[in-house]
Amino acid sequence: MKIMICPLNGPRNISEFTYGGELKPMPDPVNCSDAEWADYVFNTDNLAGVVREWWMHTPSSYWFLAERHTVTDEILRTFDPKELFTHRVDFNATQEIAG
Repeated sequence: MKIMICPLNGPRNISEFTYGGELKPMPDPVNCSDAEWADYVFNTDNLAGVVREWWMHTPSSYWFLAERHTVTDEILRTFDPKELFTHRVDFNATQEIAG
């Protein structure tokens, strides 16, 4: 059984988690082209090595980040997104500006 440590709920069976994709810089939703937005949403770098990824603990709906080695599948660490992000993106406000 593979165990992942959820920053909120502690060690859990990997089956309790949902992969959310690699962490990458988000383009400005107001000024980016459709091609740039599609690239952000649908394409990945698929690197061999250590990557940062979004994961969700499904029973609690808690989203967090993990550093994982893609070759060995070893989870090096998990952490709260607050370590990297200081504010949330309000997509409703950006739609009002763009609209």
